[in-house]
Amino acid sequence: MIKPVFYPSDEGDARVSALLSRRFDLNEDVEGTVREILKDVRAHGDDALLKYTDRFDAPGFSDKDLSITPDDIAYAYSLVDRNFIAALEKAIRNIREFHRRQVPNSWIMTRRMGAVLGQMVQPMDAAGLYVPGGKGGNTPLVSSVLMNAIPAGIAGVKRIILTSPPNTEKKLDAHLLVAASECGVTEIYKAGSAWAIAAMAYGTGTIAPVDVIVGPGNIYVTIAKKLVSGLVGIDMVAGPSEVVIIADKGADARYVAADLLSQAEHDPMATAVLITTDKTLGQRVAAEIERRLKRLERKETAARSISDNGLILIVNGIDTAVLLANRIAPEHLEIMTRDPWELVPKIRHAGAIFLGGYTPEPVGDYIAGPNHVLPTMGTARFSSALGVETFLKRSSLISYTKNAFLDDAEDIIRLAEKEGLTAHADSIKARLES
Repeated sequence: MIKPVFYPSDEGDARVSALLSRRFDLNEDVEGTVREILKDVRAHGDDALLKYTDRFDAPGFSDKDLSITPDDIAYAYSLVDRNFIAALEKAIRNIREFHRRQVPNSWIMTRRMGAVLGQMVQPMDAAGLYVPGGKGGNTPLVSSVLMNAIPAGIAGVKRIILTSPPNTEKKLDAHLLVAASECGVTEIYKAGSAWAIAAMAYGTGTIAPVDVIVGPGNIYVTIAKKLVSGLVGIDMVAGPSEVVIIADKGADARYVAADLLSQAEHDPMATAVLITTDKTLGQRVAAEIERRLKRLERKETAARSISDNGLILIVNGIDTAVLLANRIAPEHLEIMTRDPWELVPKIRHAGAIFLGGYTPEPVGDYIAGPNHVLPTMGTARFSSALGVETFLKRSSLISYTKNAFLDDAEDIIRLAEKEGLTAHADSIKARLES
């Protein structure tokens, strides 16, 4: 299924080149379908929303089913056990503690002659969170609720709504509802796919539009978010999940194989890469993948991912491993070396960095605190994890006294006239004439 290859070598070079050219292409046929859905929801609002939900998710779905009520949330609490609540509360505490440190401050500075300049940081008025259904609602993506809702709340967003596709019984999973409630989200709608994104972007009779839309989803959700960006803000256009592991001879092959498979089970297009300085470790990891794969519930998905996109590279030194990792710019980077902290200053491009044998990527997915919504497909070269700043906007403050204006006036005129913007210059001259 997967065999180690040496890098550099002809085969290794070819495999790395293919990896570096990876792209998440948006299917043109699907994009056309999504455009029609967006257009339909924009024109017909709730009627279109109900039509698509009835057709694809919940037969017999009607307007009375669209909104989650306080009674629904109260009932949801009766369906979840105490251990789940305890785990949820721990995760929420950790995620809040981490994200509170991200809050930027507004600031003001003064300049000569009484000019005052500054920046105001303010939350957006409304945020829309999309949470995928997860196998027809049977595997609720609770962590997606936490990772999106908590930063929005810390940012100070006053109105936070959540949409998620209902199951065939026209319901949302109780665990998802409890997670939303624990994060302070009470405006919840049963809507999925591109029509949910359209509803949040354009608004319907029931759902008021938002300013930013965040959250993962399938190709229809991803394309819909891309198409409405500009009208609203979005977190990112994310591709399939990916992990790169740098390991030396001291790494445990069981841990490495398990972590590669933890990403491979997401999607057949997911990428799982080991870069190691030890040939024996590479061989043991390959064998361990074969062994552990058999026990997975999603073994078909993981097997295809490993077969199509898995890679074990044997390199001639740790510096080469770091160089490759930076070129790949992975969503998740795990470092399992003798001293992982020694490599941290050398890492330039990664969505999140996991250090040591006891920091597998799922720790970050669920409970450590940092956000698990991360840039993929090499975009970690220029973008960052979702965070509090995703839900904030900045406005500049400018206040000039007359003396400050007079001190800058002639220079403004020169610059404006050089650009041919005589009305700009005249705006300044009008004040010099008074």
